[in-house]
Amino acid sequence: MPKLLPEHYDRVQEDANIVVPEYLEKTYWWAYVRPWAVEFWERELFIDIILWFHYKKLRNEALSAFGKDLSGSMLQMSCAYGALTPMFWEKISKDSGKLTVIDVVKHQLANLNRKLPENHSVDLINMNASDLKFSDEEFDRVMLFFLPHELPKEARDKTLEEALRVAKPGAEIVIVEFSKPKWWHPLRYIYLPFLRFLEPFAPDIWKTDEIKDWVPEKLSDKLIKRKKIFGDYYQILTFKV
Repeated sequence: MPKLLPEHYDRVQEDANIVVPEYLEKTYWWAYVRPWAVEFWERELFIDIILWFHYKKLRNEALSAFGKDLSGSMLQMSCAYGALTPMFWEKISKDSGKLTVIDVVKHQLANLNRKLPENHSVDLINMNASDLKFSDEEFDRVMLFFLPHELPKEARDKTLEEALRVAKPGAEIVIVEFSKPKWWHPLRYIYLPFLRFLEPFAPDIWKTDEIKDWVPEKLSDKLIKRKKIFGDYYQILTFKV
């Protein structure tokens, strides 16, 4: 990918009061925060390798989880490497819907801006997912794509509660995340111990099969669908508000 240029920031709604959380700077500076890191990792092949060649499967599951009609408003809580968001935008724009993407790192939003068509109307807002500046019941859909595992418990609980707060009655919230692999899954014993050093908050999610152990009760009670893939290594959760 080319370097981030000043024009890539033109559509980003920056907030001078937003500070990258200490846990994010300390843990993910190399993968998410630095501009050079964003430029380096924005390669779908890299992401596919990291996800054991399941990125496209997970991306497509996320795309289909909300159904065929994507009219209305949708919030994506944090950016994601790869073509996920541009593909969502393509579907949403055809249905005359509205897409808003927030991220606490402005470089991530600038990176997304350069991946989208020049004539896009996506709102790219510099905002902390655990402290959304939106009104209650504002969105018809909310998506979190591999965000919860990057958050310490307190921030994760606040983020999921915020997702519920801004969702309209009848809205759906979709979360794509790691899961607890089946006992026979080789990566459970080979890769997860190693990944623990890079993803120190993720074990809260993959060590349990109980959603309520890492999702606040007020949201976990609204689970309507759970799909697991790759020997339960990943899960797609759908909640109905």
